Amino acid sequence: MEAILGIIIAALLSQNFILVKFYGICPFMGVSKKIDTALGMGMAVTFVMALASAACYAVNLLLVKLNVTYMQTVAFILVIASIVQVVEMFLKKAVPALYKALGVFLPLITTNCAVLGVVLVNVQNGYSFLISVINGAAGGLGFTLAIVLFASLRERVDKADCPECFKGYPLALIAAGFLALAFMGFSGLSIF
Repeated sequence: MEAILGIIIAALLSQNFILVKFYGICPFMGVSKKIDTALGMGMAVTFVMALASAACYAVNLLLVKLNVTYMQTVAFILVIASIVQVVEMFLKKAVPALYKALGVFLPLITTNCAVLGVVLVNVQNGYSFLISVINGAAGGLGFTLAIVLFASLRERVDKADCPECFKGYPLALIAAGFLALAFMGFSGLSIF
């Protein structure tokens, strides 16, 4: 139980995929202008990360059995792409407003480094099926936490009075840097 709690805290804070490992920066910058859109993207990424962790665990077992582990990355990307297609079709039917708001960034979850990163971390660390799924879900929640916090910062910063040369992405990048520094402060956190 202590190991599971440690993995969850690490995925949320001290090993956050966006703010500590810098995976998944494209949707982080592109979908973080509004909190509701950021939350929707975070939930979609969380679902995909958890499901991809489970599916890729099974795929990895097959690759190891067939002695073709050199195909892991390609196989994992194919699995992730399939899962994202299902999520995209679901959102298009069930939540069209969110589907439209996410736009091009929804299919880009397929190539989101954070999703592939969590799957590769699971394999490299030799996690069991349960720990892989927990790490995937917690990594997705960490992604959601980071993108929602950043979206709230961007909403406030966009209304701030600042020099013209800092408006838009320059100030957003500075805010992202400070947010990353704050999360890196958790790097010494250990519950063991």
